[in-house]
Amino acid sequence: MTDSKYPGLLERFIKYAKVDTRSDEQSGTVPSSPKETNFLKLLAGELKELGLQNVRLHPTNSYLLATIPSNIDRPVPVMGLLAHVDTADFNAENVNPQIVEDYDGKGDIALGDSGFKLTVDEFPSLKKYTGQTLVTTDGTTLLGADDKAGVAEIITLAAYLKDHPEIKHGKIQIGLGPDEEIGTGADHFDVDDFGADFAYTIDGGPLGELEDETFNAAQAEIDIQGKNVHTGTAKDTMINAIQIGIDLQNQLPAHDRPEKTADREGFFHLDKFDGTVDHARLVYLIRDHDKKLFEARKETLRAIVNDLNVALGEERVTMNLYDQYYNLKDALNGHKEVVELAKKAMEELGITPDIYPVRGGTDGSTISYLGLPTPNLFAGGENMHSRFEYVSVQTMEKAVDVLLKMVVLNAAE
Repeated sequence: MTDSKYPGLLERFIKYAKVDTRSDEQSGTVPSSPKETNFLKLLAGELKELGLQNVRLHPTNSYLLATIPSNIDRPVPVMGLLAHVDTADFNAENVNPQIVEDYDGKGDIALGDSGFKLTVDEFPSLKKYTGQTLVTTDGTTLLGADDKAGVAEIITLAAYLKDHPEIKHGKIQIGLGPDEEIGTGADHFDVDDFGADFAYTIDGGPLGELEDETFNAAQAEIDIQGKNVHTGTAKDTMINAIQIGIDLQNQLPAHDRPEKTADREGFFHLDKFDGTVDHARLVYLIRDHDKKLFEARKETLRAIVNDLNVALGEERVTMNLYDQYYNLKDALNGHKEVVELAKKAMEELGITPDIYPVRGGTDGSTISYLGLPTPNLFAGGENMHSRFEYVSVQTMEKAVDVLLKMVVLNAAE
């Protein structure tokens, strides 16, 4: 491909993508997988080679932290840049990225010998990348652009600033963390130790994404204890846990599912359903941008569980319902200058900011509620968490452009 403004960016991303760092929802450790720790140690070595200061793994939250020192003699606000190293719950073993140069914007892209393809009919976003270099999977794994693209972009920025000392900037704090994909990575983030005045997660999707609003999120884990007897003598005796689970699902609003909603519409998502007649388990994700509607959704589920137990005459349906994160927008109230800095940087580079209510969450949601305002910026990935994931090298370069521009604007007098 054409020589990049940022030597090493593509190579870093490919190297990182090949490392299996899938987080483990069933683990009780931090990080949830030793694979993440090993990768963070590898990155720590790279950051030390680049001359960053105070490179260390935080002892309790396992964030890899480092400082790019200021090269100006006056104080400016300290910027933080954050990304996560883990990948989602799709096959992450033996990731084999393939490079498609000068994509024509209309043809199918065969994903290795897997039989799967990226097609414009199914993925019309491909049309945006005419003439660009794409990195895809080989069809057997995810790619890991979520969020190794963000990791590569942050480290490439650090390398570029080292090679260009004429670029004046304040102190920049870097944090690369674990377990974002299982929703626990930022729970113990140490804002005081990080030492930034504001921050950004580099964890968004296509070019221009600037996210200052997320879902409110909760998870419900529901266990149903049935009673299994021979089907021939089941009348008035059998209690079929699977059927109760179906009855529960059927009492929820039929429209309020991810596949039927968009924009600011919330939902109940039946994420897992396993069971037998004797016992069944359901896991729901509950999402809404509006806090009142979010609370109402949780109450709806509580009422259904209660009504089922009343009908059964005993408590056979139990639920563990807990909040996961809250709407980033509420935490950013009073800190609009953080969003405006990113917006200005994009506009000065000719990039149209795409600001919209993201139908998901980021570590920035949790970190903002801990006291550090942290909106989310694009990293470039498309079709994330799947074998159809891909990223444009040119979009990754523009992500570094935006970070560099923000650094300069932040230091401007």
